[in-house]
Formats: sequence, C-alpha cells, structure tokens
Amino acid sequence: MNAVSIELTNRMIDSVRTLVEIESPSDNPDACRRCMETASELSQSWLGSPGAIHEYNGQPLHIWGSRTPQVLILGHLDTVWPIGTLQRIPWSCDGEVMRGPGVFDMKVGVVQAWAALHLAGLGPDDGVSILLTSDEEIGSRASQAVIREMATGAKAVLVMEPSIDGALKTARKGTSWYDIRIRGRAAHAGLEPEKGINALIEAAALVTEFATYGDAELGTTVTPTTARAGVTSNTVPDEAVLGIDVRAWTASEQQRVDDLVRAWRPSHPEATVEIFGGGINRSAMEPSVSAMLFTLADSVSAGLGFGTLESRAVGGASDGNITAALGIPTLDGLGAVGDGAHADHEWASVSAMGQRAHIMSSLIHELLGS
Repeated sequence: MNAVSIELTNRMIDSVRTLVEIESPSDNPDACRRCMETASELSQSWLGSPGAIHEYNGQPLHIWGSRTPQVLILGHLDTVWPIGTLQRIPWSCDGEVMRGPGVFDMKVGVVQAWAALHLAGLGPDDGVSILLTSDEEIGSRASQAVIREMATGAKAVLVMEPSIDGALKTARKGTSWYDIRIRGRAAHAGLEPEKGINALIEAAALVTEFATYGDAELGTTVTPTTARAGVTSNTVPDEAVLGIDVRAWTASEQQRVDDLVRAWRPSHPEATVEIFGGGINRSAMEPSVSAMLFTLADSVSAGLGFGTLESRAVGGASDGNITAALGIPTLDGLGAVGDGAHADHEWASVSAMGQRAHIMSSLIHELLGS
C-alpha cells in the first residue's frame, strides 16, 4: 500500500481547519479550553469517544484513553500566536499546502493521531492514550506531572511535533531558563551616585560572565535573552531583571551550567541576586532513547511503500524530553511535514499528513503486539 484515500485526506483537512480556526495561545487558558472542547468533539467523531478535559494549575488538558497506557501519544493544542492572528494569516488550503496559525506546530499532528487510531480501529480501552496539553509552548510547567504520570509504565511515547524536512527527531537538546533579579540601591545619578549600588552594572557583569559558560565544542549555549533595569535616566538603578536561555545535549552539561548560574554572586557586597523563576526545565533527549522506535518506524514506512525515514538531532525541546528523561522509549517529530514554526509563513503538507497517519497506525499495531 502506498496511497492515501481522498476521503481520508479531505476529512483530515476539515479537522485541521476546525482546530486552526479556534485560536489557542498558551497564555489564554479560556481560548485553549475552547480548543479542547472542540478536540473532544473531533475525538468523538474520529474515535467514537470524546475523552475528557481536565485542569491542572490553571491550564486545561485533554485525555483520550486510559491514564496507564501501553503507548502514549503526546501533543499540544496551544500555539505562540495571539488572538486576532487569523485576521492577518487566515486558514487556507490549495490542495497541497495548508496555512494558518498553528497549522504546522502542531494542529496537523493532533489530527494525524486521531486518523492513525481510526485507521487502526482502536478504542479508548485498547492500550493507547492521547494526551493534549495547552502549555507546551511555555515550558509545560502545569502539565509536566501529568505527562510523567501517564508515561510511567508505557512501552513507548510517540510525540506529534512537526518536522521541517520529514526527518524524525531522535535527539533534542535539554533546555533551562533562568529569571534573575539583582537588587542594589537607588541614588541620584548626578548629586550622589556614590551612595547607590548600580544593579545595571552588576547585570552587565553577570551577562559577561555567563557568556563564558557555554561550550561550542559540546553544543552548549548560554544566551541572555531579556533585560530590564532602571526607571529614569538620572537615577542609579536599584533593580535589574534578566532572562537567560540554556541549551545542552546532555544532562551533565545542563547540570554544570546550572551549578555555575546558581553560584554567581554580585561584586558589590551589598548587592543581592535572586533566581526567582526557571531552572532545568526539560532534560536532554539522548539518541539511545529513540533508537529502537526509529528503527521500527523506518521499517514500517518502507513496508507501506512510503520509503525510508531520516532522523535528526535538533536544538529545540518538546514534551518528549520529559518522557525521555524517565527512560521511556520516545520518538519525536511524527507530526506535520512542512516549515515555518512560529513564523508567518507556517505551512504543512497535505500529502504527507495522510502518509504519516498510516505510518503511525502500523507503528502502534507493532508496539501493541510486541
């Protein structure tokens, strides 16, 4: 078999359009909940069961199937796009390419999961569950505990994140972030600057120091991303707030940088530093966790007539990092084929969508039978 039916393709396109036209930015739980409600309706349509919507730490999520699955499918319905983006970037489909906010990352992937289970003829009690979260784009802080709970004991986790060139993601960098506040003392910048403690100068020293914590040879990056200090041009700043992004291929590198970040101190003895948010968010997903699943998926794809698959190691993290850190076999990048994540030109391939659904369906059957 190497063809996808027009009926299946058209049905998938209709479902993708329905999801894309419900805007669901991560920072708007009400909008995400509306998208979850529609996901329940579409789950009922595709799979004969609506699943259930739950709320954790203010963020909705959708669970279809058991909370103790043999195979867990991970996806998210939140996007980086604010409400109103559809007016500027409306849904469109020319038969080959779908466009719209969130189409590539990752509403197509969600529909592919439903189509895969539909093709496999599997119900909610057959060992496969789908978990859809609404905070993946902002670090999955609310949903991490549920992801870990449902992945524990599973044979495999399949992650419906997209792929730029069709390659599956068999390794991902770990991510850490740090929200850092430095406090000094305000003073008049002209009359008595010596009585102040300049938090901005301390912040500049921090940025310079942190830039040395990266390791290009190992692929470790430490990037200051945001900064704020001062209230007026004639006042010594008494506070500076910085954001730091860290990426690394191994857990040991993440820990090395974390130790250095937490050990840093201001040069002025009366200045203080506080890490008020963040830390190690997602541990690195190392290739060994994906190797078996990639080999199986590649074999399945070739057997279906869709050719062999390629794999990639990528710098971005996903919820797959969370399950990989538990030692659960995890394969990522099974979602849309296209390009433009988080960009105006975001698009997804129509033909690849149906092919991926068939590959997923057969892969799941293999996993359940193993």
